[in-house]
Amino acid sequence: MRSAALAIGNQSLRMLEFLGGLSQLTYQTIHCALTPPYHLRALIQQVDHLGVRSISIAGVAAVFTGLVLALQTAYGLGRFGAKAYVGIIVALSMVRELGPVLTALLVGGRVGSGITAELGSMKVTEQIDAMRAMGANPIKKLVVPRVLSMMLVLPLLTVMADILGIMGGMVISKHEFQVDYRLYYNTVARNLTLADIVSGLGKTVVFGFIIAIVGCYKGLETTGGTEGLGKATTATVVTSAIIVLISDFFLTKFFWWLEGW
Repeated sequence: MRSAALAIGNQSLRMLEFLGGLSQLTYQTIHCALTPPYHLRALIQQVDHLGVRSISIAGVAAVFTGLVLALQTAYGLGRFGAKAYVGIIVALSMVRELGPVLTALLVGGRVGSGITAELGSMKVTEQIDAMRAMGANPIKKLVVPRVLSMMLVLPLLTVMADILGIMGGMVISKHEFQVDYRLYYNTVARNLTLADIVSGLGKTVVFGFIIAIVGCYKGLETTGGTEGLGKATTATVVTSAIIVLISDFFLTKFFWWLEGW
């Protein structure tokens, strides 16, 4: 019993330490992002590195998500003679939930671990300490461009994922269930609202911030050489995924509250 209590206490302390350090880094990042000078070249480089190179993984996942979603939805609706409504169900599911969350999880796994590995290797080899010794701010130089670029590219990747997922659903609906393309498109165009789109894209801005800030924090706190770097990258993927899923619930409630307000 005592050992269990000690384990719970140590885990709670580590959790509080993580939340405190993450909050401090968040404050420093926001402060540095709002004060000049602004490093636009670094931001553009990170947009290319984090966003453009993630197009393939986000696109493939979105297409097959739309295919599977349409397949399952059409089979279920077919029992009630309502196959014509498969388009709007696929569209709402992709735009509001599956597009933002799946894109954040997949891209976050790639990007978050990459950020942690990059910054962690710099920390282990004392490059960050050298930057501080030369008077440079590592938060301004390293963290801010990565956080801002993720907040910019993740909504764009989600838009692409939504479109590909809806088109994938259209293809499978036509060839498997003989739902006409025009009928599919009309049900989507008439029922999908701006609020649905804003809800999904609003989530991705927060998800992008979470993924980048967790990756940066884990990278800057890396200790223990290459072994510690491996543990940090694994912890980044797990931690960012859990926080994204938890925040998704509260963001969904928030956007529904905004729509009903």
